[in-house]
Amino acid sequence: MTHSINTQGHGESHRTMKNSEIFFGKDIISLDQFNRKSIEFLFQQTIKIKKIFMKKGRHDGRPYRPLDGKIIALLFFEPSTRTFSSNSAAVKRLGGQTIEHQNPMQNSSVVKGETIEDTIMMIEQYSDAVVIRHPLVGTAEKVAEVANIPVINAGDGIGEHPTQALLDMFTIYEKYGHLDNIKGLMVGDLLNGRTVHSLIKGLSIFKNITLYLLSPKQLRLSNKDLEEAKKRKIKLVEIKSFDEIPANCHFWYWTRVQKERFADKNEYEKLKLSFILTKKLVDMKAGKNTLLMHPLPRVGEIETTVDSDPRAVYLTTEPKNGMYVRMALLKLILEK
Repeated sequence: MTHSINTQGHGESHRTMKNSEIFFGKDIISLDQFNRKSIEFLFQQTIKIKKIFMKKGRHDGRPYRPLDGKIIALLFFEPSTRTFSSNSAAVKRLGGQTIEHQNPMQNSSVVKGETIEDTIMMIEQYSDAVVIRHPLVGTAEKVAEVANIPVINAGDGIGEHPTQALLDMFTIYEKYGHLDNIKGLMVGDLLNGRTVHSLIKGLSIFKNITLYLLSPKQLRLSNKDLEEAKKRKIKLVEIKSFDEIPANCHFWYWTRVQKERFADKNEYEKLKLSFILTKKLVDMKAGKNTLLMHPLPRVGEIETTVDSDPRAVYLTTEPKNGMYVRMALLKLILEK
């Protein structure tokens, strides 16, 4: 079962847990598990690991291999480039090894009718943790309920993608040194974008957050998510055009319209390029320090002319930070 990741023991309001206890052995299913202290602690560890590996992976003169002898299973029932590759790289850079299944729907016993529960119970016989992506919302949590090893959600349909949100938050944190008093813009498929859902949850943990939302009306954030945001006391402002983008946002978060979530492909074609990020728009509306972000892949919604802008981090810092955040998370989960 999933446990909250916080800095206090169960029922012990006066005992601060040791740092090694905060994450050790925990599942990572949702940003709902985190509080401010656990996120800040994770980011402190990420900074340490990033510094080590900018020095060629050596700590105190020796190779840094905290996952030596550990095996992590990567089960990706949906396609992935960055999340799969960065998790694989994270494990191997820390000295561990991986069991890798891309597209188990076609190349595992799932084809023969094996249930997801049975698959996980087999995989845990060979590994110390599992990272899973699946098209159905709730699958990661379902798997965590039967698994006896830590489970990390790498995306469950249109549900959540917690480690993507953590790497995006770390990228913002690294740039500004804080996550309070942040103003951001989120554009694109806000209805189906699991990275959007997780990022909103994550940022809501911090103070005085305002997010401006721009999407086709068919792909606006669901009423359920809007109501949940109100309860979390995060300010969401829906806008209708580029003209309403406020000045000096800390970040712009562009997303693709998700073709795989559409039953009607003609509808997808109508909506897919509703809001395109151009160099002209950046020059007109972005602040001099605004981070230009995207969880990727992009399918035309960011012009390649934006790539060379020094504020654009979606092909460089953002995905690289994904590896470092996942390295820190895996180390904390698997090493006491």
